[in-house]
Amino acid sequence: MAIHVYLDEVLKNRQMTSKELCALVNITEANLSILRSGKAKGVRFHTINKICYYLECSVGDILKFDGELEEEENE
Repeated sequence: MAIHVYLDEVLKNRQMTSKELCALVNITEANLSILRSGKAKGVRFHTINKICYYLECSVGDILKFDGELEEEENE
């Protein structure tokens, strides 16, 4: 995966549970779990904005690009 998600690390550093973040951001635990696992195909900027606001972090703290091009899988 070319984009790596470090949401778990930021949650731990902020001493916040994913359940607490879900309540603040108003997303389901299932959707946050998909994002945390790195399996999300996309995420709305509005959602990222709220996550960063409540975690007091920047986008680069939770999402990092590894420099590789990931090709789309044919489904």
